[in-house]
Amino acid sequence: MTAIIGHRGARDIWPENSLTGFRGAAELGCDAIEFDVHLTDAGELVVIHDPTLERTTEGRGELRKLAPGDRAVTRLKHSDETIPTLDEVLAVLAPAGIALHVEIKLDARGVAYPGIASRVIDRLKAHGVAGRAHLTSFDLDVLRACRALAPEIPLLVSSDAALIAAQGGLEAFIASVGDLADIIALRHDFLSDVFDIATGLWPAGRLCAWTVNDPVLMQSWLARGVGHLTTDRPDLALQLRDAMAV
Repeated sequence: MTAIIGHRGARDIWPENSLTGFRGAAELGCDAIEFDVHLTDAGELVVIHDPTLERTTEGRGELRKLAPGDRAVTRLKHSDETIPTLDEVLAVLAPAGIALHVEIKLDARGVAYPGIASRVIDRLKAHGVAGRAHLTSFDLDVLRACRALAPEIPLLVSSDAALIAAQGGLEAFIASVGDLADIIALRHDFLSDVFDIATGLWPAGRLCAWTVNDPVLMQSWLARGVGHLTTDRPDLALQLRDAMAV
């Protein structure tokens, strides 16, 4: 059965990467929840997608320069909530018993934050959720650091057409990440084009299509039996999966 992953909580229903969104996605019955982690210069692990503030918050500027006091009063757009820390998110999700896809992000220059992998792993262990987490990144060096620090935590390798082309094509890419990946997550339109090739190289049950939001496309992916489907509308995906199972 295809696992349904709530993307940034459920960003088409609630503000993305918000505590409300994480609570709501867990209550919907998602199989896993995906969220993003950055590291500020002050040492806070914060859950937000972009390395800058403008798109998703009422703030401005580069995220990493945000002081804790300012972070605590910077509201998410269309919300009374502020940017949550990783500890705040894990405090919400740990009791829910739900699986986690924890994406370690890069800074505004596309560079890994020093020591972020170690810090994220430490917090996952502290909250008792390391055993139901996947660590994920588009940066293979970040994932290699995760593997060295915590080989027991499975990894999800994300990519898209451009990154795979830079690796020399799909076959070369899968060969290069085969020793790292538990799950390989590919942008859904690219994966659709290469699905037969991909499943000849990697088990369908360990492939993830992201981010699938159209109900017709959801039905198509569910019928194909892809292992994981990441979506901004997990409510629709869950309803369709239940209907198709009847």
